Amino acid sequence: MSAQTPIRFGILGCAEIARKVSRAITVAQNATLYAVGSRSIDKATAFAKANNFPANAKIYGSYDAVLDDPDVDAVYVPLPTSLHVKWAVLAAQKKKHILLEKPVALNVAEFDMIAEACESGGVQIMDGTMWMHHPRTAKMSEFLSDPNRFGQLRSIHTVFTFPSDPDFLKNDIRVNPDLDAHGALGDTGWYCIRGILWVSNFELPKTVIALRGPIFNEVGVILSCGASLHWEDGKVATFHCSFLSSLTMEITAVGTKGTLHVDGFVIPHQEKEACFSFASETGFDEFVTSWVPPPSQHIVTTDLPQEVLMVREFSRLVGTIKNGSKPEKKWPTLSRKTQIVLDAVKASIDKGFEPIDIKY
Repeated sequence: MSAQTPIRFGILGCAEIARKVSRAITVAQNATLYAVGSRSIDKATAFAKANNFPANAKIYGSYDAVLDDPDVDAVYVPLPTSLHVKWAVLAAQKKKHILLEKPVALNVAEFDMIAEACESGGVQIMDGTMWMHHPRTAKMSEFLSDPNRFGQLRSIHTVFTFPSDPDFLKNDIRVNPDLDAHGALGDTGWYCIRGILWVSNFELPKTVIALRGPIFNEVGVILSCGASLHWEDGKVATFHCSFLSSLTMEITAVGTKGTLHVDGFVIPHQEKEACFSFASETGFDEFVTSWVPPPSQHIVTTDLPQEVLMVREFSRLVGTIKNGSKPEKKWPTLSRKTQIVLDAVKASIDKGFEPIDIKY
């Protein structure tokens, strides 16, 4: 990597996920923790101390103060989804590059406001979908794009569930309709939808239909749901996301010649190694008692965890913009497509599981 002055990050808010990303910024060689802002100076001070901020890091008692600091290059925004449009637009107007937690907005219209502000300000935006940056993801893409081993894509199935304790189900921002109105759909469902789109080379489906039987809490926030996605060429996909089931993170992609299976796709089982398997042109033995050949197992190792790789890539892009390049449009495009599908699932649930046609 070419030497560059580390990108100076300001963090807006002290959410739990910000601890993980703070560590990633510390480890990434081309980034540095420069400032943190909270609604309370005491909370910001405690957060900086607990997360090994440099001694000279700026501590602010408001989000505005971080955005007004001329030395902050980029901001990480782990705020509740309902606050994204306000603070991301403001950040872009102040010429701060934006690493934005997912879901990126309450709907695609809000995200379009954010993206427009980023384009006007000439700033990079990337969402916080960490697994996209793991080297395993690139390795799996090689298999999916191989017509001799995988063939034509026919179906995709993704799952992301985890069990929640009573405190989470009562107090977490992800179950509060004023903060994160999409609940499990916005949190775990975002990853399931991104996984489906990644397998389908980000070709949007034609139609989305929510599966019957979503579970809501008493204030109407989704705790568990699913959907089916349908493409004009006959490809289909399903996903299930939930706060009420055992920890599971899986993608299964089925082609005419091969099948990819990945367990722990959102967060690998181990920080420095991740696995997947694929079967290609597999059948049964003579007595139909075993697979021939069996699926092959693959392990991909990495010295840096995926969140560090995400921060490093984002910081690299910011560095190129400082040197005169244009922002990379790939990342806001992927965010927008994921949000479009998420919106369609929500619309289908709201309309009694009617099919929703996708319009890009």
